Amino acid sequence: MKKNIVVLTGAGISAESGIKTFRDADGLWEGHDVMQVASPQGFANDPELVLDFYNQRRRQLLEVSANKAHNALVELETRHTVTIITQNVDDLHERAGSKNVVHLHGELLKVRSTSDNQTTTWRKDLNLGDLCQNGHQLRPHIVWFGEDVPMMTRAIEITCKADILIIIGTSMQVYPAASLIDFVEPETPIYFIDPKPSLQGVLRKNIEVIPENATLGVPTLVADLIGKEL
Repeated sequence: MKKNIVVLTGAGISAESGIKTFRDADGLWEGHDVMQVASPQGFANDPELVLDFYNQRRRQLLEVSANKAHNALVELETRHTVTIITQNVDDLHERAGSKNVVHLHGELLKVRSTSDNQTTTWRKDLNLGDLCQNGHQLRPHIVWFGEDVPMMTRAIEITCKADILIIIGTSMQVYPAASLIDFVEPETPIYFIDPKPSLQGVLRKNIEVIPENATLGVPTLVADLIGKEL
């Protein structure tokens, strides 16, 4: 029986493709305080620093590939209805072939005007002086700290209808994304794949923890789900 499966992914699934998770153990992002490079105030104070930070991230993204975990989710989509809600700003799910992907925190390969929300695909460096059609500076299409998460309402609507929720490679500490677990029905099965799973504050039954890296845990779970009579 075809099921509606919702997948919430975080940095852990992309890290295995070689994408840095930005935040180091000391809380810095590539040596920068997070508010310097991921906030409206940081962009206002030093736009060149912010643009260079994301230019480096964009270049790195173009050098890596989707991994076994991304590919396994595509395989799951051949048997069930799968929607991926990702906290990641890369396009590795799409490159693997996933058709239904919601980006909560924006997309690194898009830019938008500082005057409105019109986005443009962008695969090269973004510099000061790169303007939209109306003459306003372009910025990364990233949801920075202190900004609204415009796709959150859509993500909640999707999660409410889940027959199964799969959580992959996320600390479940970043809000509002971490709150999505609260919107599935109480009896909905939840699978949590992470080598160091953190369930602090999560009061849910029906959670099966799989303490593995994404490239091992996801293909194993997908094989199991496809083999089961769901």
